[in-house]
Parts: sequence; C-alpha cells; structure tokens
Amino acid sequence: MNAHVLIRERLGDDEVTSVLGLVEAAAEADGVRPLNEHVMLHLRYGGDTGAKSFLLYAEDGLAGFAHLDPTDPVEGPSGELVISPPHRRRGFGRRLLDAVLIESIRLAAERSLPAIPGGGRLRLWAHGDHPGASRLAASAGFTRVRSLWQMRRSLYAEMGAAVLPEGVQIRAFVPGKDEAAWLTVNARAFAHHPEQGSWTLDDLDQREKEPWFDPAGFFLAFRDSKLVGFHWTKIHGADGHGHDAIGEVYVVGVDPDEQGSGLGKALTLTGLAHLRARGLSQVMLYVDEENPVAIRVYESLGFSRWDTDVMYADYSTAPWRGAPA
Repeated sequence: MNAHVLIRERLGDDEVTSVLGLVEAAAEADGVRPLNEHVMLHLRYGGDTGAKSFLLYAEDGLAGFAHLDPTDPVEGPSGELVISPPHRRRGFGRRLLDAVLIESIRLAAERSLPAIPGGGRLRLWAHGDHPGASRLAASAGFTRVRSLWQMRRSLYAEMGAAVLPEGVQIRAFVPGKDEAAWLTVNARAFAHHPEQGSWTLDDLDQREKEPWFDPAGFFLAFRDSKLVGFHWTKIHGADGHGHDAIGEVYVVGVDPDEQGSGLGKALTLTGLAHLRARGLSQVMLYVDEENPVAIRVYESLGFSRWDTDVMYADYSTAPWRGAPA
C-alpha cells in the first residue's frame, strides 16, 4: 500500500471540495452520512481552534479523511474518519487511524494532558454501526463505549394534541432577537450534557447560515416573558441521506424549573405537527442508549429504534503508543 497522510489545521478550497465529494460517495454507498453535523460545519466554515484534518492520499487520489478534536481535557480527544468506497479493505483505514492516534498522543503530551492509557483516551464515532468500523476498531484495540440510537416514527400516525402548561405560550424563534435567551436556556437544560450545553453564539450563528435553517420550525415556549423551553426542528433533504426528505426532532430543551410540567411533551408534539404540516411522512431523532427515561418518553410518542451510532474508545496499552512519533 503506497499512501501518505497530510495533517492540516485549515483546508484549502480544493481540499474541502475533495473531502465533501468523498463524504457524498461514502453516504451513497452506506446509506448513512459518515461525519456528524459538527464536523461538516467545521469543514465548511472552520472555527474549531486546535482541531486537525487528516487527508489520506493513495496513488490515485484522496482515499480517506479524518477529523480530530483534541480540546476536551476530561473526556479526551474525539474524532471521525471515512474511507472512500473504492479504497476499503486495503489497509487504508488502519493507516489513517494510526495517524490520528499518533497525533492525539503528540497533542496530549504537548498540552500535558492525560495520554493513553489512563484518562483522555481517543474516542471515535462510527455512524450507522457499520461492520467495517467495528472490524477496524477491534484491530486497533478500541472498545465500544457508547451507543446513540436513531429513532423514527410515521407522521401519518395519530399523535395527539399539544397541551401546554397553564401560563405558557409558544412562538417561533426570531433571528437577531432570541439568540441570547436561547443560549441561556440551552445551557441550563443541558448542564450535564456538554456536547449540547456548551454551545456558543458562534455555534448558533453557523447553523442559522445553513440552508436547512427555518425559524418557523424553531419553537420557543415562554412563561410571561421568560423563555422556559424550546423545540428546534430540522428537515433533511434527499441529497446524500439515502432517503426522501425527513423531519428531525433536532433538539428539545426545557428549563430545569419547568421539569415535570409536561412542557417537553407539548413542545415535541408542536414540532411534530409542524413537520406533518410541511408534508413530511416521517420524523427522526437521536437519543443516548443510556437514557432510558427519554427513550420511554419517545416510545410513548410512537417512536421506535431505527439505527445506531457507536462510539469507540482506545483502551489499548500497546507500547508504541506511549510517546509521539
């Protein structure tokens, strides 16, 4: 195998175009997108200080791409990688993964962060629980540590009416007006979920620039003039997703002071009714496998498990990983 890896902090326009083409080819082959929304936003807009992009080139062009975010000193660095369909089962995945591992250890040593073994292990997401990802993870000493369910339901089926708690009213998000209040409630609602609760104004602004963003599907719940909850819906197009247009319960958040009031269910139903009114036939959402309370709520609303994203962590104690190369 003749291949080399380039590591970049910023990709040039031509490199971004090549990576996006690889991502689309993988999505078409696998029926699931290989990179999450956060990585796709980084590709298009940049903005993740310290993040690294890995370009794996074979003799015939770009064979693979990986993203490494080394900024979490507690949970450890996280990453995602994808190999183009024509280059699979030829050792390119392991070549790319080894490059990511070596760089993650180098960065940990540079920043005096915990290295492998111990805290700060490299974590990798595999979307769709692809068997190729499982084989690659096992070959490199990675262990399955987390599963994220994708759940779906038909929008043709009965769903019931939204019943708001007394004194609560709902209106749509207004860009340029509601960002600060939303960020405050989002942080409170997801205080124990840093991937969501740590969003900044830049994170929100990036999504407002996306073609799918529609404030009419972004519902805010107010008690008097205080924002107390929200349901942000999303519509995925047919391009590259392996399915027709589908709605998503993108994120539902309720201020802790309103927990138990039924507001979360009312907001969810409000969003589902909106997606149905847009002519969509199905809706999806993501929920952590280790959150049985949320799973039961969604099952009560007619959702069932559809697919799984898996996180692997490096628990290997191989000697070569003790220091950066």
